[in-house]
Amino acid sequence: MQIETKGSFLNDRLDWNLLRTFLAIVEEHSISRAAERLHLTQPAISQSLRRLEESLGQRLIERRGPRFEITRAGEEVRRIAEEIYGNISRLSSELGELGDSVSGSVRLLSVSGVYLQPYDDFLAGFHRANPRIDLQVEVMRSSEVISTLLQKTATAGLSPSRVPVKKLERRLFMRQRYAIFCGRHHRLFGQPALTTEDLLSENFVSFTGDQIGDNLSPLTIFRDEKGFKGRVVASSSSVHEVRRLIFAGFGIGCLPEHVAQPDVAQQRLQRLPPGEGVADVDIHLLWSRERKYSQAETLFLVSLNQWLEKRERLGQAD
Repeated sequence: MQIETKGSFLNDRLDWNLLRTFLAIVEEHSISRAAERLHLTQPAISQSLRRLEESLGQRLIERRGPRFEITRAGEEVRRIAEEIYGNISRLSSELGELGDSVSGSVRLLSVSGVYLQPYDDFLAGFHRANPRIDLQVEVMRSSEVISTLLQKTATAGLSPSRVPVKKLERRLFMRQRYAIFCGRHHRLFGQPALTTEDLLSENFVSFTGDQIGDNLSPLTIFRDEKGFKGRVVASSSSVHEVRRLIFAGFGIGCLPEHVAQPDVAQQRLQRLPPGEGVADVDIHLLWSRERKYSQAETLFLVSLNQWLEKRERLGQAD
């Protein structure tokens, strides 16, 4: 199904999670009750509704003081959304009946440094339920993850994706908070009461994707806005190599907090200002909307999406 709006296909840019939120609003007849049901804040629900209306170019709800009425466009969107999620539920049920009879392989791409303990538990449960499905995980740069998925040669990918990519579906997987660190061999290591101004002339260790327009550009924008003058003296696409170079004293650099935490505890790395960190970078689950998937791949994607939806309902998406 394709809906054409203003000369472009809507399904190239629509976040399907917004449909789930809209269904909750309609079914609860209240934004506040929808927020309680989805374990989100009222402003978050209102923002999702606004984003959906902007994507469709239609007003879906007419507010009448504390009450609201669904527009004709809203009724049509509800019908389509119910059909979509009904099909997903039937697909999940059919796949569940197959159980461990499904065999095959899944090729999953990922940027380095993606760590989420509940995800490890999900993989363990999926393997127990589907012991005949093999999983191949390949670590690569974010741009390579996206290009490989567009070539339809992989099942799915875990990667930053600042904007929707045409022909790819995406769903928030986790949020990584980046902060600045220096290593034990750096001259700033051990110095107390440092400020952001103390860092402005320091050289940097960087990710190869840390540049304007790339998926880690929030790190570049932060440095530009704060007036950092040092040059990038070392870089890598691997978070573990960036961490190694920072420890070796090549320069200061940004790392996800969860990656650096063990080294900070062992006094191999020191966290630097600002205390609130540099930026949040969203990691998305990405998959092609045009690729034909095997039973094993479909089962993996449906199971992973169900797990992510459960985390969203419980307010554990970040």
